[in-house]
Amino acid sequence: MTSPAPGAPRSALSSSSSSFSTANQHALATILEASQTRSIIASRDIFDISGIKLWARDQPVSSALQRKLLDRQLRNPLESCLLAEDGVTAHTLTHAAEEQLAKDTPLTALLLPHAGRLLKEVSHLPLHSVPQLLLTASQASKPEAFEHAVQAMLLAGAMMDVHGGGVAELRLALLAGLLHDLGELYIDPRYGEGDPARGLDFVAYQQLVVHPHIGHLLIAQLTNYPGALSRGIAEHHERLDGSGYPHLLRRDEVSPLGRLLAVVEAALGSLRGAASLARASVALRVVPGEFDLHWLAAIEAAARAEPPRRANLTTAEVQGRLERLDATLQAAERQAGELLAQAESPPLKNALALSSHLLARLRLGWNASGLWSSAAVCVRDAAEVEAIEDELIFRLRGIERAALLRAGELAPGDASRLGRLCEALRSIS
Repeated sequence: MTSPAPGAPRSALSSSSSSFSTANQHALATILEASQTRSIIASRDIFDISGIKLWARDQPVSSALQRKLLDRQLRNPLESCLLAEDGVTAHTLTHAAEEQLAKDTPLTALLLPHAGRLLKEVSHLPLHSVPQLLLTASQASKPEAFEHAVQAMLLAGAMMDVHGGGVAELRLALLAGLLHDLGELYIDPRYGEGDPARGLDFVAYQQLVVHPHIGHLLIAQLTNYPGALSRGIAEHHERLDGSGYPHLLRRDEVSPLGRLLAVVEAALGSLRGAASLARASVALRVVPGEFDLHWLAAIEAAARAEPPRRANLTTAEVQGRLERLDATLQAAERQAGELLAQAESPPLKNALALSSHLLARLRLGWNASGLWSSAAVCVRDAAEVEAIEDELIFRLRGIERAALLRAGELAPGDASRLGRLCEALRSIS
């Protein structure tokens, strides 16, 4: 995997284990909950690191296992010692994909032309026992997360099919979409629900930012899948301009599969609720240079075929909000520049430099959108202008979380200085 970019938030990654020598309490709780309705057994004897037998082969998992595993280091990772006998299979995945394709969602028009090939290849996906166990636990205990995985699988596959991917490439894309969020099972469930980037405070964001790294470790250390798969999963929240997470990778540091997954994840995040593909297309284009244009084409083509959207606000209301957004952006840019010029400690400098970089990216998106011109706003699709504005506000608030994550623990004086920037970033309503 590509090394983290200089100044990447390594502190955020320290909370994730570099191995699976102990059982993760959150993943185990999800597995135990699933065992109430699924047959999950030990596929081998489970020993601690000193050789003490904790659980016998073929014995169903139960809360007693959870008690025995408490604070125990294991000879083998727990995930590789368990088997979901009646869990997710290629057949049940195909059925879940068929159900998804039958729904009337913003994705339907994009997916249906590829349905035949997608279903054929889904039925042949190789499911390693570890992700099969975790998918089974997700399906039984976190059905919304499992549905998201199926949607991502289909969207990644359809986008690969649009670009003429062969059988191996298509299956890899399908697997990547299906498995990309397995790392979320390993974080506190209070922080693992909904879109990891939208509507969450910094504490929740700080927890969630490690899940691509955990997902990478799961696939790299516990399966025999190709390295391209684990690397792509590690990169599914990265952005080509260095504004993603967890490693702030840039351009060629992000693999082709990572670029595909980044578009898939961002598109699905934008489609939550009653949004349209046009809305997702706006979110993917609003800041130039974030995503690989190669993978955006399929979504933009499907978005253009949608019926016209209706704006929730009048043109005058949108113009008023855009003026406030521009004022907030200007104030934040000025504040970040002044604070950076005065900063002395490296952690504060790093946080302010990142903020300045992200604000400059946001300003580039603002300029490219033409929203600075009231005349342009008047002649454009009001629904698109509203969508661009909403996305810019979301990005502005995200800069605060990114700055806090980069800064880590600060001395009181530095924390107060960074707080001034955060207040400026939060001032948009």
